[in-house]
Amino acid sequence: MNKAHIVNDHRAALRVPGIRLFIGAIGSFTLASRALAVVIAFQIYQITNSPLALGWLGLIEAIPAISLAPFGGYIADHFNRRRILLTTRAILVVCTLAMAWVSYAKSANTLLVLYGSIFLAGIARGLAEPANTAFEAQVVPRELTVNAASWTGMTWIVCSVAGPGSIGFIFDAWGAFGSYIIIALFFICSWFFTKAIQPCAQIFPENKEPVLKSIAAGWRFIGNNQPLLAAMSLDLFAVFFGGAIILLPVYAKDILHTGAAGLGLLNAAPSLGAAVITFWATHHPPIQKAGKNLLVCVAGFGIATIIFAFSRNFILSMAALFLTGIFDGVSMVIRRSMIRLLSPDAMRGRIASTNSIFVIASNELGAFEGAMSAALIGTVPCVAFGGVATLAIVALVTWRAPKLRNLSLS
Repeated sequence: MNKAHIVNDHRAALRVPGIRLFIGAIGSFTLASRALAVVIAFQIYQITNSPLALGWLGLIEAIPAISLAPFGGYIADHFNRRRILLTTRAILVVCTLAMAWVSYAKSANTLLVLYGSIFLAGIARGLAEPANTAFEAQVVPRELTVNAASWTGMTWIVCSVAGPGSIGFIFDAWGAFGSYIIIALFFICSWFFTKAIQPCAQIFPENKEPVLKSIAAGWRFIGNNQPLLAAMSLDLFAVFFGGAIILLPVYAKDILHTGAAGLGLLNAAPSLGAAVITFWATHHPPIQKAGKNLLVCVAGFGIATIIFAFSRNFILSMAALFLTGIFDGVSMVIRRSMIRLLSPDAMRGRIASTNSIFVIASNELGAFEGAMSAALIGTVPCVAFGGVATLAIVALVTWRAPKLRNLSLS
C-alpha cells in the first residue's frame, strides 16, 4: 500500500486484521473500565454515604498506578508486551469477579474487598498502560500511525461514553452483582481480542541495564526531546488546572439548576465533542503543522473552560463543554501520533510509562486540586482560574518550546 493511497484511504487502518483486533481490545477494555469506575463509586457511596470514601477510592487506585508506571515501562521494553497485557487483563477479570462475589454475599468485609480489588486493579493499570502503548507500535505499521490513532481514539471516546451511560440502567435492573458480571464479561472479551492478535516482532534493548538506570534513560530521552516534553507538560497542566469535570455536580445542582438529568448531559458533552472531532481526524489528519495545531487546541480548551465557568445558561454551558471535547480530541490524536513517531522502538515502553504518569497525575491529582480549590475560593472562580492558567501555560510553552511550535508530522 503506497503512501498516497494510505492518505486518501480513511479506513486504511481498519483493513489490517491486527489493528481491528487491537481496536476491539481497546473498546471492550474501555467499556469495562469506565463502567467499573461508575459502579464501584456508586456502591461505596451507598455503603458509606461519605464523599471522603470516594476520595480514598481515587487515591487507592492512583498510588500503585503512578508508583509502578516507571517499572511497567521497563518491563514493557524487556519482556513480551502481549503476555503482559494478557496477564494484567486476567487480573482485572479476577478483581471484578471478586467484587461481584462480595456484592452477592453482602459480607461485612464488602468495603475492604472493594478497596483491595481496586488497589490490585491499580497495580495492573501501572503495568498495563505502558505495555499497551508500546504494543500498539508493534501492531500498527508506521505509515498507518495517524489513521490508526484516530480510529483508536474515537473508539476509546465512544466507549468512554457508552460504558458509564449504560451501566447505570444495568445497576438499577440487576444491582451491583449483575453489573460486575457484565463488566467482567467485557474484560474477558478484551482478553480474547488481545489473544487473537498474532505475535508481533518486538525489538528488545541490546544491553540490559540496571532497572533504575534503564528507567532514568527513558526520562532522560523525554527531557532531551523538546517536542515530547512540551506536549506532555502542556496536557498535564491543562487538565490539572483546566479540567472542570469533577465540579460538574455543583454546576448542575447549584448554578445551572438542571438536576441529575442535566448532569448526565453535561458529562456527555465533552466526550461527544471529542468523538466528532476524532472521526473528522480520520479523514483529515491534523499532522501538518502539528505543533501549532496542538498549541491552538489547548488554548481553545482554556477559552472554552472560561466560558463554561461564567455561563448561567444550560445550552451555552453544553456548547462550551462540547468545545472542550473538540479541542481535547484533536490534541489527543496529535499527542498519540507524536509518542508513536518520535519514540525509539527499544524505549517505547519507558516513554509510554512516563506519559501514563503525566496522564494519571493530571486526572486524579487535578480532580483533587479542583475540589480543594473550589472549597477555598468558590466553584466559579476555581474553574475560571483554571482556564486562565491554561492560557498562560500555552503562552509559556509557545515561547519556550520552538521545536514543538514548528513541529510537523507529515
